[in-house]
Amino acid sequence: MRYMWSMFEPIHDVTYFSPQARAAFEVAGLRGFWRGYFAGRAAPLGPVPAAPVVAAFFSFAPHMVARALPDVWSRATPERTLEARQAGAVDALRPLAEDTLSKERLAEAVELIEAGVAALEPSGRVLGAANLAVPRPDEPLARLWQATTTLREHRGDGHIAALVTAGLTGCQAIVLRSGMDLGRELMQQARGWSDDDWSAAAAVLATRGWLDEAGRATGAGIDGYRRVEEITDELAAAPWDAIGAGSTARLADLLYPLAVACHQALPAVTPIGVPVPSVRG
Repeated sequence: MRYMWSMFEPIHDVTYFSPQARAAFEVAGLRGFWRGYFAGRAAPLGPVPAAPVVAAFFSFAPHMVARALPDVWSRATPERTLEARQAGAVDALRPLAEDTLSKERLAEAVELIEAGVAALEPSGRVLGAANLAVPRPDEPLARLWQATTTLREHRGDGHIAALVTAGLTGCQAIVLRSGMDLGRELMQQARGWSDDDWSAAAAVLATRGWLDEAGRATGAGIDGYRRVEEITDELAAAPWDAIGAGSTARLADLLYPLAVACHQALPAVTPIGVPVPSVRG
């Protein structure tokens, strides 16, 4: 059910790239993109220092995380940050949902997606479990966004497990992905790795046969990453298995127009690699 990721990921991602989300974080005292990003994603964990976030976020250079944490908690408490991220996301989604999701369809989508969320297993899923424990909002659009966020972070936890199982570090995963479809300039800057870090990771991947001398992923590297994605999908299947194929297809039908609108509102290129919404399984 990989296509369900393409439904909820763009809806979640407005919290990073929309002007409404940025404005909400700034009102809370979190000026600058990265303060809002690190505080917003880490807030469900409480006022944590950098170390657990380095582990949970995986692909960021440790010094980049340490630049934001724990400083952000002196600017906005986790509770205030959670309020800001929800308010900003809903403000971003509201005009998009007005044209794509009627109140009746929204209510049905919320019922279906929350049934999927209820089937999530939190064990071993740090960010997924933390978001699962966030109190459910009252407003339907806020409930939808929180559900997509919980699904997204739960899936991300599984993706990290798959990368670790494949013997990849955070930097190596970024270098490999850059050799496939996302360029080095974007990814290295966005994740904070130094030239030395990058070269060391590339050397390991080349020795493994996953990267060529030009820094492009080899067939073996592409196959290895494809297997990581397959495992990620397998580990993320529980919600859709729980609600069944019919309800999953109905949820995809309900979310598709909003997911497309969100995807079109996001930057054309991001380090997240946001999937294009697809209703095909």
